[in-house]
Amino acid sequence: MGSMRLHIKALQDRVTQLAVEMIKRSIRYRSGVIIGMHIALVSLAYFMAFLLRFEFRMPAEQWNLFLRTLPLLLIIRIAVFAGFHLYKGLWRYVSMPDIVAILKAVTLSSLIFLASVLLVSGHGFPRSVVVLDWVLCLGLVGGARLAIRALRELALDHARVGVRRAVIVGAGDAGEMLIRDLGKDMTVNYEVVGFVDDDPRKQQMEIHGIEVLGPIDQLPQVCRDNGVEEVLIAVPSATQIQRRRIFAICRESRVPFKTVPAINELFRGKARISQLQEVRPEDLLGRQALQLDVDRLREEIQGKRILVTGAAGSIGSELCRQLSVFEPELLVLFDRAESALYFMDLELRREYRSLKIIPVVGDILERTRVQEVVDTYNPDLVYHAAAYKHVPLMEAHPLEAIQNNIFGTETVALVAQQGKVKKFVFISTDKAVNPVGVMGMTKRIAEGVLQACNDDPTTFVAVRFGNVLGSDGSVLPLFRWQIAQGGPVTVTDAEATRYFMLLSEAVQLVLQAGAMGRGGEVFFLDMGEPVRILDLAHNLVRLSGFEPGDEIQIELTGLRPGERLSEKLILEGETLHPTAHEKVRIAQKPDFDRDRFRLDLETLRDLLSRRNPETTLEHLKSMASQY
Repeated sequence: MGSMRLHIKALQDRVTQLAVEMIKRSIRYRSGVIIGMHIALVSLAYFMAFLLRFEFRMPAEQWNLFLRTLPLLLIIRIAVFAGFHLYKGLWRYVSMPDIVAILKAVTLSSLIFLASVLLVSGHGFPRSVVVLDWVLCLGLVGGARLAIRALRELALDHARVGVRRAVIVGAGDAGEMLIRDLGKDMTVNYEVVGFVDDDPRKQQMEIHGIEVLGPIDQLPQVCRDNGVEEVLIAVPSATQIQRRRIFAICRESRVPFKTVPAINELFRGKARISQLQEVRPEDLLGRQALQLDVDRLREEIQGKRILVTGAAGSIGSELCRQLSVFEPELLVLFDRAESALYFMDLELRREYRSLKIIPVVGDILERTRVQEVVDTYNPDLVYHAAAYKHVPLMEAHPLEAIQNNIFGTETVALVAQQGKVKKFVFISTDKAVNPVGVMGMTKRIAEGVLQACNDDPTTFVAVRFGNVLGSDGSVLPLFRWQIAQGGPVTVTDAEATRYFMLLSEAVQLVLQAGAMGRGGEVFFLDMGEPVRILDLAHNLVRLSGFEPGDEIQIELTGLRPGERLSEKLILEGETLHPTAHEKVRIAQKPDFDRDRFRLDLETLRDLLSRRNPETTLEHLKSMASQY
């Protein structure tokens, strides 16, 4: 019995293979083959309609009527089918719109044919033949396409290797789309055994022949009962709380899990539903898609000449990507990291072919070079993202931090003002609020530099936000590297918390805040709730397929110089005020003394030139506490 099954299976495979080969050979004559198939199917449907009407015993006069009217029917069908583009579609990709087009084409051609034969033959033509022909033609023309698609999908199933059994979390629109896309994509090999979904109305229902096996809480049991090797999460619009619950249940299942792209990436066309990706720590933030004032941003950016400093860094490069969407006249990429700048230039040129992009190698500390760039390209807007931001390194090298973050910013700001740049947007940090470390202090003083410079013709704006997940200098790349090395993952303190944002979210809000700036404002971005670093470490270890404390150790190292347990939102004496955007606030401190600040800044410059870290750092701390 087993041997017979093997022979039958081999015969099925051979028949499938022969059918696929015949289809491939016919592709070179595709148009002629499709028209020929339609002629054959239309003729067969018409003939069967006569046979059924006369119970398979056609009188001679009906044979003559069939032969006389068949050419007319073929001419009408073929002409109408061409009008509905039925000869252009690929049958192996037939979908509901194709079936609707067939329904319309067959119906219209049947009506035209009926009107024609009644005019020619009078009332002697059997009208029931037209009805039967309509039904049979629909079945044959549509069925042939469905059969071709079924053959292709069968061939794909046989061609797949290393198929993994999977279950999909979410039996909604995203889950249905995922099933369809997985069936078309040869690069992903999954056999979907079922869905899980919390909607009680969907239990035991089927989507494309695949059953909803239970609620999400039963996922671990579903995985065990069905030999599931991977979980596919198809809930792109889930809230933060929902996503955390789903990820926790997936971890209980002890099988790998992936997720479809975020809803904003799908809406913007940046990704397809079948582009499954590993669950990332940023997915746990559950950020909702931002609602931006697109018209205001377009008015601010479109047709403008823009300079971005630090354009090859994580934040600067994302700024360039998002600025490019709004079609500036010119985008100047300024950075001293020539390799990263080279690849950033290549990426933007490939993605935005009509945009004029100028990569410039240079250092913000070299005033002559900055002056050359501003004079040559005459920017309307400057986004200043160039900075030293690694907290421990800046503690070890405070003079370099002061030189780059404070006086580099001053150089770019003064040159921009001299060059009549309309607006200057400075990327600051929440570490500038009541700073305890060198990096935060330098950013705080840099904010003061802009307030001191703010005057016609340039509008100066600063934007503060917290840690950006995955950016250069953030904790995430460090954790990933430590996990790749087998651990341990180091966390400074069990109670340490930070505000985190997604890179795209932070940059979008920078653009929004920059567009709202009228001069002298320090904008503060709403970063949601603070996140415990220890929780982030645990999540990343688990998402990497390990168990924290067992396979990957997590060590507490103590706070480093320049760090604190939690970040502050506003300076002493500052107040937060709302803006037109719900996630952007203005931090105001009314008692800023511009003249006194400039005197203190000159003292800092003089101390820096003497290269004495102790006295320079002492004056830096004094300034950071006063302004």
